[in-house]
Amino acid sequence: MPFVLQNVVFPTDRDPDLLPLYLDADSWSTIDEKPVRVATGAHIGDVLGRESVRVRKGRRTSFASYFNAFPASYWQHWTAIRSVTLTVRTTGEATVLVYRSNGSGVQQRIDTAEVTGEATTSSFEIPLTQFSDGGWIWFDIVSGRQDVILDGAEWTTTQQPARAGKASLGITTYNKPTYCVETLEALAASPGVLEVVDRIFLIDQGNDRVDAQPNFDAVSGALGDQLQLITQKNLGGSGGFARAMHETLQRPESDFVQLLDDDVRIEPESIRRSVVFGRFATKPVIVGAHMFDLLDRPKLHAWAEVIDEAPFMWRTLYQEQMPHDFGEQNLRQAKQLHMRMDADYNGWWMCLIPTSVIAEVGLPLPAFIKWDDAEYAVRARAKGVPTVTLPGAALWHVSWVGKDDSIDWQAYFHARNRIVAALLHSTVPNGGTLLRHSRRMDLKHLMMMQYYPTALRNLALRDVLSGPDHMRKTLATRMPLARKMAQKFPETVVHKDPDEVLHSRRGRQVFQLHRRHEFDSPTGMRLRIFTARALLSHLIRKPAPENVATPEVEFGKEDAHWWRVPAFDSALISAADGSGKQIYTRNRGTFRGMLYDSIRLHRKLKKQWPRLAREYREALPELVADNEWVESFEADA
Repeated sequence: MPFVLQNVVFPTDRDPDLLPLYLDADSWSTIDEKPVRVATGAHIGDVLGRESVRVRKGRRTSFASYFNAFPASYWQHWTAIRSVTLTVRTTGEATVLVYRSNGSGVQQRIDTAEVTGEATTSSFEIPLTQFSDGGWIWFDIVSGRQDVILDGAEWTTTQQPARAGKASLGITTYNKPTYCVETLEALAASPGVLEVVDRIFLIDQGNDRVDAQPNFDAVSGALGDQLQLITQKNLGGSGGFARAMHETLQRPESDFVQLLDDDVRIEPESIRRSVVFGRFATKPVIVGAHMFDLLDRPKLHAWAEVIDEAPFMWRTLYQEQMPHDFGEQNLRQAKQLHMRMDADYNGWWMCLIPTSVIAEVGLPLPAFIKWDDAEYAVRARAKGVPTVTLPGAALWHVSWVGKDDSIDWQAYFHARNRIVAALLHSTVPNGGTLLRHSRRMDLKHLMMMQYYPTALRNLALRDVLSGPDHMRKTLATRMPLARKMAQKFPETVVHKDPDEVLHSRRGRQVFQLHRRHEFDSPTGMRLRIFTARALLSHLIRKPAPENVATPEVEFGKEDAHWWRVPAFDSALISAADGSGKQIYTRNRGTFRGMLYDSIRLHRKLKKQWPRLAREYREALPELVADNEWVESFEADA
């Protein structure tokens, strides 16, 4: 009996922006060395159903697309499968062409079939033996004198899976009920996906409850016993996902837990693909998914996530190439995306973890948010469990384009959890360049007159220095404290009143495109001189009274960089999401006090690094233990 590895599917939404992710029905030419799409008449109306699409007469449609090409290199590298079968069902006269690529993106035609009947099934046996460096497999359909209908297609194997259990889904949410109901409705409408799902654990940690939404009763009835709603106090993403892991461990029917964020829209087939890949992996692996932008849906924001060892900092592999817009460049033209890329970790917007791994590695750190996913993957890798970010498995998530969580209450968790993760796992003496990088972050915030995130970062250092016990003790209290601290800092207020039009004394500072970002930022000796002058100015010189009364200048968010804002006493800066403006004003006393604290705390942390690393590593088994998490779930429940 063949096992379906991947179904060919089409959008659940009638959204033309999604079409390039599922098929390529356009021709492309090159103008000024850039690919330009030339429409040939295909549109979202040609999608006839979840698995069916029309190819208009005399046209050619390629399924060399993100969701419908087969990522052969990943299946060859991580599973024992050495042959796949592509089955294509069509109605009408057509030519079916099968192609493959290699790791360099060079394509080759490997098979062809002419179909003439009313309803025809074409099968292609394709070996998985030459994809070690990368490569995809896909098919094109060329219609004849009449329209052709693709009635369905799938990629299958007769190879037996290494494991056969189902997955429980773990969705954690805090006041995002509408998104959650939409996710549940998408699952309820996908019976093929529910076949591989044991339970859906919805962990609701907010006060705007999911079960209070108008459509919840209907979708709950449709899912029946597969849905289990759990309410608990807000323990952050790590607390919600830890609860999902704990509940999944109680179910012998589940071999995996599939973690899902709340503010997402899912492609249900991606969940099925992740579970199937996990079943076929030669040894247990963490299976991650990619993230597309929910508000700009053809844009892929990350292909593989890695952690640079020296600064112990996460980043996207080939981050200069991201985000990738499939509306501007299709899969065949994106040569780099044909390479097999290995990840260090995957964000928990969507991530499949085997229960055997949880039993061995433990639950997440009590980190609340930030770095829990990365730390977990590093911990698992030390036990021999790699992370695979699987192409063709993805969802749409609210991206970081319209927000800057490095300067809001989350700055505390960015700083603390990165340092804790490094204390636990860094192999470089004293964390390498992490502390130097952290000091620079403080200097930039201070010179930018961003005193609130600096205060949070100093609090984070104090907590780290207090030892590992603080993480469990403060799990439910640090976020409220961080939010409360914002009240002390006027720059945290986003001015949105339509009756209040804010102006600056000297007007908006506008920078030409060729002078933006890295092109005019100081480097080398210029950087040292700039930093010294800016620090001395902020330490010694009082801001002019008129600049305190009225912002001196105005910056757009894209122009408000750390090498520009420090030259002024005050600035009016657009909020990251464009909803209003914030007023940053220099305060010499605050600057001096926070700078002193930052220097002192970083020095102390560097001196005590070996001792702290030993303490945190000794405490790790208890921090991530299931029974310790259960006490957190039950405390003040």
